[in-house]
Amino acid sequence: MNQKRLSRKEISDAVDGLGWRFVLGVVRTSVPVTSLAQAAAVAARAVAAAGEEGEASLSLDVRKDQVILTLQSPATGWVTALELELAHRVTAAVSELGLRTDPGTGGQGPRSVQMVEIAIDALDIAAIRPFWKAVMGYGDEAEAHGPEDPLVDPAAQGPAIWFQQMDAARPQRNRIHFDISVPHDEAARRIGAALAAGGVLLSDTAAPAFWVLADAEGNEVCVTTWQGRD
Repeated sequence: MNQKRLSRKEISDAVDGLGWRFVLGVVRTSVPVTSLAQAAAVAARAVAAAGEEGEASLSLDVRKDQVILTLQSPATGWVTALELELAHRVTAAVSELGLRTDPGTGGQGPRSVQMVEIAIDALDIAAIRPFWKAVMGYGDEAEAHGPEDPLVDPAAQGPAIWFQQMDAARPQRNRIHFDISVPHDEAARRIGAALAAGGVLLSDTAAPAFWVLADAEGNEVCVTTWQGRD
């Protein structure tokens, strides 16, 4: 299997038509279901379609109303040709059950597929990273073990944590914010909803990579996509 590092655009283009979306180093979709039994059937079919070769790349969140399917190479923390092939195989298997893979964009589901990160601003990242690793019970990302690298939940339940370098103390602004990574075709709707709910757009200079928003009291959040990063 070709392990050439694929660009974000190559990954996104490869899965968009399948009902999957590329967000923050994974490809993800959801399958709407009507019962937990049906969800279990979807999970079983997806695992069978992935086979032994793809078992390590596939993770599932099984619920009574949907199954969330995620593909990522555990070795690289990225999406390779194998995961793209698995997306095709799993999508076909789901279709055989009369169901669909659906990213939930455009307000079609409870919410779109997404990934969440916590960003912590720090003057000395190497000094605070061990604390956050210990207190959260987190570990290193694949191929990222340095003193300033991000941290991830080994159980793949909580949001990743990354550290943003500060040049000087900044007591006047919050130093922890959320990054909400959404499908590229969901960003405009999500931002519009946030602004309609009382939010403020602080910056769009880096769009479409990210937009900086804040609530009515100035607490910041970034809505991010894969675009503008390759």
